[in-house]
Amino acid sequence: MSTVPRAQTLTTAELLTAADIDKAAERISGIVAVTPLERCDRLSQVTGANIFLKREDQQRVRSYKLRGAYNLMVQLTEPERTVGVVCASAGNHAQGVAFACRALGIRGRIYLPSNTPRQKRDRIRAHGGPYVELKVTGPTYDEAAAAALRDCAESGATLVPPFDDPRTVAGQGTVAREILEQLEGLVDVVVVPVGGGGLIAGMTAYLHDRSPSTTIVGAEPTGAASMIGALAARGPVTLREIDAFVDGAAVRRVGDFPYAVLSAAGASAVTHASLPLVASVPAPSHPGDISILKVDEGAVCTEMLDLYQNEGVIAEPAGALAVAALKQMKFEAHQNVVCLVSGGNNDVSRYGEIIERSLVHMGLKHYFLVNFPQEPGALRRFLDNVLGPDDDITLFEYVKRNNRETGGALVGIELGAAAGLDPLLARIRESGMEVEHLEPGTPAFRYLI
Repeated sequence: MSTVPRAQTLTTAELLTAADIDKAAERISGIVAVTPLERCDRLSQVTGANIFLKREDQQRVRSYKLRGAYNLMVQLTEPERTVGVVCASAGNHAQGVAFACRALGIRGRIYLPSNTPRQKRDRIRAHGGPYVELKVTGPTYDEAAAAALRDCAESGATLVPPFDDPRTVAGQGTVAREILEQLEGLVDVVVVPVGGGGLIAGMTAYLHDRSPSTTIVGAEPTGAASMIGALAARGPVTLREIDAFVDGAAVRRVGDFPYAVLSAAGASAVTHASLPLVASVPAPSHPGDISILKVDEGAVCTEMLDLYQNEGVIAEPAGALAVAALKQMKFEAHQNVVCLVSGGNNDVSRYGEIIERSLVHMGLKHYFLVNFPQEPGALRRFLDNVLGPDDDITLFEYVKRNNRETGGALVGIELGAAAGLDPLLARIRESGMEVEHLEPGTPAFRYLI
């Protein structure tokens, strides 16, 4: 198995073979669970295709990350095991490493970004017990990765990368092997979340060999589209800014090795101009296409809530990423489409933000700066003349009060229906009040969510 990616000069099979993934499946057998593949009636009705959910949220550490971590660590030599391991992770890879540390008796240090939810930190400690030590670093995965590299240079410990290593990628590729077995090879489309690229690279390597007619679609969060950036630049690039909300997929720079695998497979970015994507089955003589598209973080939140309320699936943001991408795609009625629910390590304390982002995405939640006259009855007139019968004020906070004749207030309004926005704006104009609508994506709006 190659460890040095020469992206444009090697084929996918030369970088990573299906046989490598078969061997990984043998190594992790008995440790990693074979997760369910369940047909989703709701999503099948919405899309018109046969939608199946690959439930990696039911893995032993509630994500697929155990596959890659264990496959790498079980191959370490005795001297390497004695010195120990180091990893950087947004949370799920860390749980896989922690589980493997305890199972194999290897000590490890785990570097986490500060935005890692408390729930994930607690689970890392529970899986690793006395074998792991947690170290919290900067606000993103990339700061944690830099700290882990410094540790390895100083201590001689072995780095266990979450995606940029052929052994990790091979372990993660075993998901594709299971899917083909569970659907007896009848897989037309797979939709996979993309962070650093390890999962989609492993699945691409396997499917291009064992099911070459399968179309592969990667889903990236809009605020951290590092693989799309890499494909556009013909090489990994470091994003200047990212939205860390989809913490399991919020990576500034994809791995060199995963990028090499996808580049060799002919992956392409799907722009909004070319949506909706038609995931049609290619001719047998043509390898399955592979495309990467962006998914809005608000759409991810909406799908998290839908999965919970309809299927009882507790998905973390990255876990719902691939499922949310379905709304941007079109399928043929006969197609078997597999969506990976990649993880279920969601912190319940985040649901307030999840609901908020979902409402904004659906056009139901809006914020305004209102310059109220400093006189009795001003707020009452706003309520009577501006709000519709199904609208509700969810936030009212003065941002500045003084002895002037007017005072500014931040007002949050939840609409009864998205179509109610234009009538609301019309009533605001008729009221004669000085009102500014804070649009999503603007600098001022970022302070609200």
